[in-house]
Amino acid sequence: MPPRLVLADADTARDVTTFVGRASHAADEGIRLQADGGVLAVTTAVLAPHGLFDQTPTILGMRIVRADPELQCDVVVGSVAATPDAHVLELPETGLAPSWAGVAPPRGGWETTGVTLAASVIAQRAQWGISAVARGATPGAGEEAVRALRAAVWGEPDADLADLPRGVAFAAHALGFISGEEQVPVVRSGRWTRLAFRRGHVLARGPVMTGLTQVRATGQA
Repeated sequence: MPPRLVLADADTARDVTTFVGRASHAADEGIRLQADGGVLAVTTAVLAPHGLFDQTPTILGMRIVRADPELQCDVVVGSVAATPDAHVLELPETGLAPSWAGVAPPRGGWETTGVTLAASVIAQRAQWGISAVARGATPGAGEEAVRALRAAVWGEPDADLADLPRGVAFAAHALGFISGEEQVPVVRSGRWTRLAFRRGHVLARGPVMTGLTQVRATGQA
């Protein structure tokens, strides 16, 4: 029998399937499934470096959902599939081993920075970056040229995002985390920074940020 992922209910299974579907279009390689104590963390690398001199930042998207209390796993897969049991998903027989999965964010030690970002501003910066990548791409450009362009656009610190890499906005947009008006807290643990959306989390790995100040929403007096 193929390995299975037993979730809390059918709605949770659909939630995971939707997340995996979005990740398959936006992510670097694979979905990491980590389950313990009735909680499943589903993580994907929207951006990650390839090679020693690649300047692309590591930016992860994560959804946390309820799972069967007896489920324990830590595996990276390329897909999930529905089964006749609405709360059960089927996994591939073979897992993956992408390099980004070896760089795990901390589970604890997160501290508030006092910074919040307006979801509307995050959405605007994502759209700006998407347009910049589209304008910069030339017909027939090779994979290395496209990767360099994406690294330049998404890896650049953005003043409207508290100097976080612009790729955090792309991850939030691509994974469907932006919904309506929301002030998104920014928290930090070591070299990791996390944007805590209601629908999920975006995590960026890089130098420890210092001197952050409160970011005002667009149009705020």
